[in-house]
Amino acid sequence: MNTIDRINVLDLPTFTALFGALYEHSPWIAEKAWEHRPFLDKAELLSAFQNVVASASPEQQMVLIREHPELARRVGVDESLTTASQNEQASAGLDRLTPAEHKQFTALNDAYRSKFSMPFIICVRLSEKDHILSEMARRTHNTPEQERAAALTEIDKIAAIRCDDVLKKLEADS
Repeated sequence: MNTIDRINVLDLPTFTALFGALYEHSPWIAEKAWEHRPFLDKAELLSAFQNVVASASPEQQMVLIREHPELARRVGVDESLTTASQNEQASAGLDRLTPAEHKQFTALNDAYRSKFSMPFIICVRLSEKDHILSEMARRTHNTPEQERAAALTEIDKIAAIRCDDVLKKLEADS
């Protein structure tokens, strides 16, 4: 039985245990995506997750956005920071900032949160430290609507990479 076929026969608790962490502290997305089985392939599986987010109410989307940690601020300090977030931030070097870089991240995080009332979100596994800083500065000039859309796009990128990780692990375990 191939991986997608194995996923299609999972019960809700098992499916949620596997995919519930794709979206930060939001297993409800996996629970709703499970209802769209059977999936034909990986793309359809991922699309199910993304469609749940896209069809969520604006309030649910903001809750999802606000579940994400601020970058470079809480690694090693905040117990609510998931292992996935810790590893992702470390992959971009955000756990090894110089004092000057940390100060710059803190100032940009504060400016961003002040303007948008949410954390800055970017897929750090597809970025490097300097790019993240430049995007933080650039996106602070966006409108709230543009930033909500940008955050959701980045969240879907993060989830897609995490989904790939889950699928690779399932394939390796078979």
